[in-house]
Amino acid sequence: MWADKSKAEVKTGPPTGFGPRGGPGGGGPGHGMLTAKVKLKDSPKTMKRLLGYLEDKRRLLFFVILISVFSTAMTILGTRLNGLVVDRYVVQGDVRGLAMICILLTGMYLASALGIFVQSRIMIHVSQNTTALLRQDLFVKQQRLPIKYFDTHASGDLMSRLTNDIDNISMALSQNLTQFFNGIINVAGILVAMLLLSPYLTVISLVTLPFMFILTMILSRFTRKIYGQQQKQMGALNGYVEEMLSGQKAVLLFGREETAKADFAVYNEQLKKSAVWTFIGTGSLGPFMNLINNLTYLIVAVAGGYFVVQGRTTAGVVFSFLLFMRNFARPINELSNLFTTIQGALAGAERVFEVMDERAEQDRPDAVELTGVQGHVRLDDACFAYEPGKPIICHASLEAHPGTMTAIVGPTGAGKTTLISLLAKFYDLDEGHISIDGKDVASLTRDSIRKAIGIVLQDTFLFSESVKDNIRYGRLDATDEEIIEAAKMANAHSFIERLEQGYDTILSDNGENLSQGQRQLLSIARVILAKPAILVLDEATSSVDTRTELKIQEALLKLMEGRTSFVIAHRLSTIRNADQILVVHDGRIVERGSHQALLQRNGFYADLYNSQFRTGLVE
Repeated sequence: MWADKSKAEVKTGPPTGFGPRGGPGGGGPGHGMLTAKVKLKDSPKTMKRLLGYLEDKRRLLFFVILISVFSTAMTILGTRLNGLVVDRYVVQGDVRGLAMICILLTGMYLASALGIFVQSRIMIHVSQNTTALLRQDLFVKQQRLPIKYFDTHASGDLMSRLTNDIDNISMALSQNLTQFFNGIINVAGILVAMLLLSPYLTVISLVTLPFMFILTMILSRFTRKIYGQQQKQMGALNGYVEEMLSGQKAVLLFGREETAKADFAVYNEQLKKSAVWTFIGTGSLGPFMNLINNLTYLIVAVAGGYFVVQGRTTAGVVFSFLLFMRNFARPINELSNLFTTIQGALAGAERVFEVMDERAEQDRPDAVELTGVQGHVRLDDACFAYEPGKPIICHASLEAHPGTMTAIVGPTGAGKTTLISLLAKFYDLDEGHISIDGKDVASLTRDSIRKAIGIVLQDTFLFSESVKDNIRYGRLDATDEEIIEAAKMANAHSFIERLEQGYDTILSDNGENLSQGQRQLLSIARVILAKPAILVLDEATSSVDTRTELKIQEALLKLMEGRTSFVIAHRLSTIRNADQILVVHDGRIVERGSHQALLQRNGFYADLYNSQFRTGLVE
C-alpha cells in the first residue's frame, strides 16, 4: 500500500531557473530539467483515431446527416423559388401568387431552422459524451503510467492535456463536425442545382475554386504548426502556475515575488506570441476567401447580365444562380475555416493520444498474486540507473528476515530511497533480483506487492477530503472505530479531536490547515490502518518535534512487531536498535552490521555518527 505519493515531477522551468522543484535527491529522476516537446504526427491517423470514439454514435450521426440533407433541400428549393418569384410573380404583377409563395418560403425556412436546432442539440450530446469518454480514458491511463513518466513530465502540462486539449476536441466535435456535415452536403447539393440551372454560369463560377483550395492547404499547414506550439506554451504556463501556487510559501519566504512575476511574464509573453500567430493564421483565410468570392460573384453577375441581354436566359434564373453562388460560397468558406480551426483539435488530440500511447505499467502474463506475506526480503546483486550510463544502485545485496528492522543510512543522494522504490516495483532492476518470501518480484503482480508494503514518506500528501477519509485511504473498508484506533496508535487522536469538526474536518490543499507534524501523523495513521506485512519509514519522523517523535517511535515499535521494517534515517539516534544497519554510499552498500559493530569498525558509519554527535543531532 503506497501511503503517500512523492511529488517527484520535473517541471518546465522558467528562463531564470527559479522555482521549487521536486524529485528524489541526488541522481533521482528529478535531478535534471526536462522539457516535453510537442511534435505533430500523422494528422489523418489522429483524425481517424479520434473519430473511432464516435463508433457507437453512428445512428445519431446518420440522423444528423439526414437533417443536413433536409436542410440543404429546403435551402435549394427556397433559392430556386426566389428566382421563380421574379419571373412569374414580380414581372407579371401577381400579388396574390407572390403572397402565397412568401408563406410557403416562410414555412420552409422555419422547418430548416428547426432541423438545424435539432441537429445542434444532437451534436452537443454526441460531443459531450465522446469527450467525457476520452477524458475518462486519459485519466485512467495516467493512473497506470509508471512513476518514471511523472518524474519527467510537468504535472501542469499533464493537467493541460486533460482540460484544455480535450476542451478543444469537444469544441471541434460539437461545432466543426456539424459544419463539416452541412458544408459537404450543401456544396454537393447546391453544385448539382447550379449545373441544372445553368451549366455555363456554373463553369464560370468554378474557375476560382482551385485558388481557394490551394490557399486553404497553405494556411492549414501553417496553422497546424502554430496550434501545436500554442498548446505546448499553454501546458508550460499551466505547469509554472501550478508549481508557483504549490510553492507559494517558499516564494514568500525568500522574497522572490518579483522574480516569479518576471518569470510568469516570460511564459505569458511566449503564449501570447504563439496565440497571436495562431489567430493571424486562422483569421487571414476569411478575408482572402471573401475577396475571391466577391470577384467570382462579380464575374458571374456580369456574365449573367450578358446572357439576359442576349436572351439566352431570364433575370429570375440569374437571380437564383447568384443566390446559389452565395449559398455555395458560404459552406466552402466554412469548410476552409474548418481546415484551420480543426488544427487546434488535432494538436490537442495528438497530445492526448501521446499520453495514451505511453507504455503503462504491465505485469508479466504469468505474474501471480503475492499472498500470505511473511516478509522475507532479499536483494541480490542489484543494479539500476534512471538514465543509461549513470548508475544509481551498483551491485547491492541485502537480506531482511521476517520481523526484523533494517536501517538504511547514508549521505543525501546515496540511493537510499531508490532502493525502496525498487522494492515497491516502481522501477524495474537493470540487473540482479529482488525476492519476497523467495518469490522474484518480477513474477508477482505490482498491486499485490504494493498492498503488502506500507510506506511513510518524508513529504506527506493529503487529499482535500475529511481527516477521516484521508486516514481511510489506507484501507477503504475500514470502520470508523478502526480509523480512530489507528489515529490513537499514531498519537494523532488528541489533536484531531481539537479540530473544529474533529474527524469530519475538511482539509485544504494538501492539508495546509494543519502543521507539518500533524500531516505526518495522519500519514502514519493511514499506514497503520493498512496493516502491511512490510513497513518502510522514509524519514517518517523528521518533521515533528522531539517529544512527538518519541511518542511516534513508541507507536511505530508496536506497529513493527512481527513485521519486516525498513527505516531510512538521517538522525542516527533513531536506529540504534535496528537488527542491521546498511550504509549506502554512491549507490553501493559499503558497510553493514549493528550499531555497536559499525561504531567499533570506525569506518564510514562511525564518521557519520560522530559528525552528528558533534553537531548535536545525536542525543
